[in-house]
Amino acid sequence: MSTITPSGQSEITSPLNTTAVSAEEIESANRPKRVMGFRDLILFYVVTGISLRWIATAAAAGPSSIVIWIGAWLVFYTPLALSVLELSSRYPNEGGIYVWTKRAFGDFSGFMSAWTYWTCNLPYFPAVLYFAASNALYMRRDAWAHLSNNTTFYIVFSLLALALATLLNIFGLDVGTWLHNIGAVAMWIPVSIVIAMGLIAWHRYGSATSFTLHTMRPSTHLNDIIFWSVLTYAFSGCETASLMGEEIKNARRTIPIALLFGGVTVTICYTLGTVCVLLALPSSQVSSLQGLVQAVSQTASRVGFTGVLPVVAFLICLSNIGAAGAYLAAVARLPYVAGIDHFLPPAFGALHPRWKTPWVGLLTQFIFGAIFIFLGQAGTSVKGAYEVLVSMGVITYFIPYLYLFAAMFKLQREPAGPDVIRVPGGKPVARFVALVGLATTTVTIAISLLPPPDEPNKILAVVKIVGLTGALVLMGGAIYWAGKRRISHGGRQKLENKQTS
Repeated sequence: MSTITPSGQSEITSPLNTTAVSAEEIESANRPKRVMGFRDLILFYVVTGISLRWIATAAAAGPSSIVIWIGAWLVFYTPLALSVLELSSRYPNEGGIYVWTKRAFGDFSGFMSAWTYWTCNLPYFPAVLYFAASNALYMRRDAWAHLSNNTTFYIVFSLLALALATLLNIFGLDVGTWLHNIGAVAMWIPVSIVIAMGLIAWHRYGSATSFTLHTMRPSTHLNDIIFWSVLTYAFSGCETASLMGEEIKNARRTIPIALLFGGVTVTICYTLGTVCVLLALPSSQVSSLQGLVQAVSQTASRVGFTGVLPVVAFLICLSNIGAAGAYLAAVARLPYVAGIDHFLPPAFGALHPRWKTPWVGLLTQFIFGAIFIFLGQAGTSVKGAYEVLVSMGVITYFIPYLYLFAAMFKLQREPAGPDVIRVPGGKPVARFVALVGLATTTVTIAISLLPPPDEPNKILAVVKIVGLTGALVLMGGAIYWAGKRRISHGGRQKLENKQTS
């Protein structure tokens, strides 16, 4: 557990030992070789905040998705960004949501917020890599089209991409940041191309979709309500960089500014990208797995730029691998911090002797991510696996947000220092923002439990989502109490040894 001495020196204390031990003495050999600057951080927010698959998903739902984007931005992204803005400036330590929740509610809640945040990426990695694989097929569409429903191809691609991202992050931020930054640039270029081609198609041929008050009114059918939760989920991620607070240059100042820039970019890309896809294609011709590259393909044919398709397909694929790598880098810091606090085995609290990275957490994430690639695919189609993984990702990802918004509400009791960036309006507005975020998060989790109407095996889908999510939560509780017993036993052993000596 990190503390700050009156002299400003960072110290670490054991939960059962109040004797301060200098972090410089313990971790001087474990310092990361590189920290992220302002540019790196903005690119990190872009690659973790934007997922091109959600533009395709939104476009497949039609013009009403524009209203849902705006609604999700108001009732989820804005409360989340404001909460992260204040909490990250209050407590800019390594661990982010773990530190905030632990400070507000104690060790168990802190651990469970970290555990569910860490495990939510187990279904996230297969989902985002499935999307990357589906778009990679368009690099040689005629030759590789037969693989579009080949489960072996999706599994092998996902495993190789996950292995690559893991390896680069083990090598450290010196190497891993390049993947994140390249992924962010690769995210921007396809969106820019889609926007440009959509506008060209609209100028030459008119809109392929009718934008009226009737078509933009959100439907309340079950399938559409489930879709609302997916677009809310798309706005998550702005808290991720705070997990690496001690690896960001001047985190207290850099994170809030970069968060604002990143948030504007994310919102513009989602809404304008969706509009331009619908300008080029009717929603009935858009697939949630391949919709964006389909839009580029058909629009390119209409405007005479067919050569751009393989390039866009490659960039979309690369951007999603970069996003997986960025999340992998961030969430691996959670078991590292929990290892330092002794809730996990000591190996998780140690960095690689050469590359100074939490390599045990990274490898563990890879192993479990690989397992979930197979679990998500079992007994269903490629599309069915993708939707199960998305639903699991939404639920497990949003459990930590319950802790985050609750911590935001409770920590308003603590005085804010002069360097803290407060929510405009102070404590009353901050608490209102936290309550809005809590309500949205609760509703989103409830909706995500419902299987899609077109799912052929609804019972299996529900069992997978609820069963796997419940198993992850119970596993986290068991690991916590095992760690608590280990700490207690170690403390008693030290006391007995001291009394004996």
